[in-house]
Amino acid sequence: MTNPLFYAKILLFGEYGIIEDSQGLTLPYSFYKGTLKFSALDSDFEKKSNEHLTKYAEYLLNLELPKGFEINVSTFKEEISKGLFFDSNIPQGYGIGSSGALVAAIFERYSITKRNPENIAKDELKNLRSVFGLMESYFHGKSSGIDPLICYMNLPILIESKESVDKVAIPRSQEGKGAIFLIDSGMTGETGPMVQIFFEKMKTEGFRKTLKEEFIRYNNACIEAFLKKDMNPFFRNLKKLSHWAYEHFRPMIPESIFNVWKKGLDSNAYYLKLCGSGGGGYILGFTKDYEKAEKMLDGFHKEVIYRF
Repeated sequence: MTNPLFYAKILLFGEYGIIEDSQGLTLPYSFYKGTLKFSALDSDFEKKSNEHLTKYAEYLLNLELPKGFEINVSTFKEEISKGLFFDSNIPQGYGIGSSGALVAAIFERYSITKRNPENIAKDELKNLRSVFGLMESYFHGKSSGIDPLICYMNLPILIESKESVDKVAIPRSQEGKGAIFLIDSGMTGETGPMVQIFFEKMKTEGFRKTLKEEFIRYNNACIEAFLKKDMNPFFRNLKKLSHWAYEHFRPMIPESIFNVWKKGLDSNAYYLKLCGSGGGGYILGFTKDYEKAEKMLDGFHKEVIYRF
């Protein structure tokens, strides 16, 4: 069986903000990927994955999906019994869509109504997103559906609002001094507890106010400037966004990253932000001079994802 590959995703902008209707910008990351396969389940990894799929099939069996988006769960269960597993190198708990890729792979293979991602119109993207949200809620308690949507479409997606998502063209990556990169915090994060902290914070009026008036403004301005490749306003708003997160998202910033986050703000050599829900996993870095930033971040494993 040659099943398609589903890539990891990176949420460049919009972490937590999209819950409160900010914009978001997210893109596929082909370095990590997963696909459904059959095997004799000889390895622990394959066995565990197959067991997870068995539990997930039970969840899908009791999930009511809208008309036109149903999953053929009986075929899914039958194939699980024949040794189906999800062969993936996407690290779990790293904020780059390990469960999103799995959900996308299952939907692509077992949805009764077949679709071609290239021909999906904007209004159908909205329906797909809510279906994927229901399917992925099994893993996180509550899901926006964005991660599986990116993995399924394999295209950059602009989240315009809670109600509206669209495909978007991002400026081509080209060799330059500047870079967007990932830093490995050295620990895994769990989405559920982090989201819980966020909702607790949302109960205080001061936090709600600053999120709406500052975070969302800086976040949306970064997206707009990035898509126009307008780097001066981009970095100006990015610094404000990074500083805001340093002040207000402290519980979500892994301890190992805390000092270097501040170092970036103080030196203006690079700026950091959360990649997904935080708590561990990857952190996103942005710099006009990657060589300089790389030296300052010595000791951390880094991966460049975009050059400019």
